[in-house]
Amino acid sequence: MPELGRDATRGHHEAAAARPTDRQRPIRRVFSHPLILTVCIAAAIALIVLINAFAPPSVAALLIDRERGSYPFTVQNVMWIVFAMGLGELIVRVRAAVAESAQLSLGYLPEDDRTILQAPELRDIFARAREATGGRGAGGPFLPRLIERIVLQFQSSRSIDQANALLNSSLDLFLHEIDLRYSMIRYVVWVIPTLGFIGTVIGISLALSFAASVDVQDPTLLAELTKRLAVAFNTTLLALMQSAFLLLLQHIIQAREEGALNRVGQYCLDNLINRLYEE
Repeated sequence: MPELGRDATRGHHEAAAARPTDRQRPIRRVFSHPLILTVCIAAAIALIVLINAFAPPSVAALLIDRERGSYPFTVQNVMWIVFAMGLGELIVRVRAAVAESAQLSLGYLPEDDRTILQAPELRDIFARAREATGGRGAGGPFLPRLIERIVLQFQSSRSIDQANALLNSSLDLFLHEIDLRYSMIRYVVWVIPTLGFIGTVIGISLALSFAASVDVQDPTLLAELTKRLAVAFNTTLLALMQSAFLLLLQHIIQAREEGALNRVGQYCLDNLINRLYEE
């Protein structure tokens, strides 16, 4: 075990000059997420402007409630911004799924039919996995983190069964980690219909206030009241369409991310666990 640690540390330092430093690498991770969210919100604002400028009145009433006196401060516009935030979160998750899948092509483990992994090979594999995670443990790609854990476990216990048990428990933890990453998306999918219902309640309240303020004998009262109620229900209609679209994307992208994790587990089982040699 100490020998493995020394060799892994030496390999890590030798490779430091050929890759970005650990201080540089988190900067891209930290700022990529807010940047994507900012771009998506800016795109939502640009879409609102385009709808206001070019959409027919009926479409503009549905999508942005252009006829309301408080425009551009309408519930629909808030919904578009929240919708954009949800899309930004999903874009981040797509990038993560693609990055996890790409790890499988980096050749961390031997994939031929004859290699048996013993101490020298495991030291090299551990050093490369350690380099990929940067020694951070949590937060790095799943594959090198999993390889690092299994090699350490096997070197300390010399038990294939324990290494396999660690593989299964780690996959369960990683699956839970993926699920936690979708908590904000699930909140966005919930809050958009809530905003839609709030907008509908506000619209109904304003329509009833209008009805109470005019003469009941006015022949245009019914037509005007119906028009205002129709606009009020537009917020719920738009909210349901937006949340349904986000929910569909969430299921597709989460399935892709979980599928990448399953392939990582299968890769480690085939090319690491099944190649270990108990002396």
